[in-house]
Amino acid sequence: MSGPQPTDRWELELRALREELERMRVEQRQMAGAIEELVRTFRALATHLGIAAEPYVRKGDPPHGSDIPGFA
Repeated sequence: MSGPQPTDRWELELRALREELERMRVEQRQMAGAIEELVRTFRALATHLGIAAEPYVRKGDPPHGSDIPGFA
């Protein structure tokens, strides 16, 4: 009796890695959703407490979408 062929083992390993990758992608999407909710909550609290009425922008920041000097 012989064990599984090398190609069978590679296929099983690849299948397991693909399943793990898919689980990680699902978890990543869930974490992104949780972070979005946290940001919304923080903004609502900051506005409610009067800490922030508008999105924070430092003076001298380049307009949104423009290149930051030193970064390509």
